[in-house]
Amino acid sequence: MSIDTVYTITSKATGGGRDGQVYSDTGQIDLDLRPPKEMGGSGEGSNPEELFSAGYAACFLGALRATAEKSGVKPPEGTEVKVTIGIGKDSADGGFGLTAAIDVTLPGLDQETADKVAETAHGFCPYSKATKGNIEQKVTAHV
Repeated sequence: MSIDTVYTITSKATGGGRDGQVYSDTGQIDLDLRPPKEMGGSGEGSNPEELFSAGYAACFLGALRATAEKSGVKPPEGTEVKVTIGIGKDSADGGFGLTAAIDVTLPGLDQETADKVAETAHGFCPYSKATKGNIEQKVTAHV
């Protein structure tokens, strides 16, 4: 794959990683991170999975709009994308792994068209391409 890069952003993490801080060079992100309660933390901050799910959802929605319009389907009012990121033990190597559930809502479209629009976006989205084959991904379209 050859990428003609048009934008870069750098962020840094300090402190204890999942129990520390993250900052972007633009200053738009300046957050305390804390492990969620489910992982033994206080839950009183954001976490890498929350940030990943937000970025993935925004990226996927952009990909969906671009690919739908290119194929002649206007995304209806109320179109939304929810991405649920899961983290858990990876039984293969004893480390941790991620899952991604991508729920696309396209109100007013027929199910066949909605499924096609969602799958096309999944093939186009940079986050989907970056994680394909690396994490379990499930795309579901709702009308």
